[in-house]
Amino acid sequence: MERLFIANRGEIAIRVIRSARELGLRTVVAASEPDEKSRAVQLADEYRLVGPAPASKSYLDQSAVLAAALESGCDAIHPGYGFLSENAGFAAAVIDAGLTWVGPSPEAIELMGDKARAREAARQAGVPILQGSEGSVGHGEDLLAEGREIGYPLVVKASAGGGGRGIRLVTSEQDLISTVEVAQAEARAAFGSSEVYLERFLGRARHVEVQVLGDGSDAIHLGDRDCSMQRRQQKILEEAPAPNLPDAVRERIQQSSVELARECHYRGLGTVEFLYDPESHEAAFIEMNTRLQVEHPVTEMITGLDLVREQLLVAGEGKLPLGQDQVQFRGHAFEFRLNAEDPLAGFMPSPGTLERLDWPGGPGVRIDSGFVAGSVVAPFYDSLLAKLIVWDASRTEAIARSLRALDEVDVEGVKTTLPLLKALIQRPELRDVEHHSKFLETTPELLGGTA
Repeated sequence: MERLFIANRGEIAIRVIRSARELGLRTVVAASEPDEKSRAVQLADEYRLVGPAPASKSYLDQSAVLAAALESGCDAIHPGYGFLSENAGFAAAVIDAGLTWVGPSPEAIELMGDKARAREAARQAGVPILQGSEGSVGHGEDLLAEGREIGYPLVVKASAGGGGRGIRLVTSEQDLISTVEVAQAEARAAFGSSEVYLERFLGRARHVEVQVLGDGSDAIHLGDRDCSMQRRQQKILEEAPAPNLPDAVRERIQQSSVELARECHYRGLGTVEFLYDPESHEAAFIEMNTRLQVEHPVTEMITGLDLVREQLLVAGEGKLPLGQDQVQFRGHAFEFRLNAEDPLAGFMPSPGTLERLDWPGGPGVRIDSGFVAGSVVAPFYDSLLAKLIVWDASRTEAIARSLRALDEVDVEGVKTTLPLLKALIQRPELRDVEHHSKFLETTPELLGGTA
């Protein structure tokens, strides 16, 4: 690889530009019309206009993105996260055009993109899974029989879903058929497939995940993370390593995740996600994300590795750049997603001009952002302003440093999730690891409501 096309925007485009430049690669970044003066465009060697503001006509326009990469003489494409990063058809088109795809094979993306097939692949690889339907659900009495076997409450999930979408809770048998019908209609509209499956519901589970890196034949893990602080299945705060995880559970999810990556000939970075029940000490597979994750910096902080560099090296050289025994873990890290949203108004997006933007500093503090003072937060894209990543030698020290760093953040011009992040890091439930993936939903006072 000599010239890398970055099919993304904002902080992740900048993140890729930096690692690519350190490897001696020239970078060309995609840009929609509103992003032509963005920080990513300023940092890249070149940029190519891929369309107007709507993502569907720019960053999601496969033909426009691929044409821009080819016209700019690039020999590889990095998709970042979101947009086309988990589109098997686009990955295949990139490869067919003779370019290097910085990601897993189209076959692996397609396999893991079908959540029902992914469950079966996980089961065959020895990854623990929750009790659920075998493949897509049936109809009528067959459906009701499946529900009885799994037990209530249970969740209906879209086979082609992802990112927390396509999930509906069912608490009783009388609601199962109607909920499945609604979920099938929603899945068809959102994902182009009406297939859904059933899975046992864990009410107070934590969300933990394992970072893996493979080269198509072998794989290693880069540790685990906890991503339990969520709203509507969207992560707000992440940490690594996952706290209060029994050694046997940690070892099992790490090793089985590696085995899953090997079994599906996984190449590049991926994340195997689990639900962990602290009461039963049971961890069960949810899905595998076939891309670089938003929360990858916490893994970088505890391993000292540049995960984007590892991605690029695997894509360029075709083999793992390091072995499992070379991965060392040290300290504890948190990541806070600072979004241009109003948590007290249902997380309504808050676009506008950033009149002031001051970031914290000091030891163990990192900011990943695509904005500077004067930048415009456009209403067309994800509302992420920045990721604040904090490391220290222990979890207790990392919490104290996080609070100090959050106090130094100063943003004017838009509403942000900063007050919520400050409140969360001080909660005794987080300190004592008693939080879970439904914590925000069951603690309404954090969002201006009453308990």
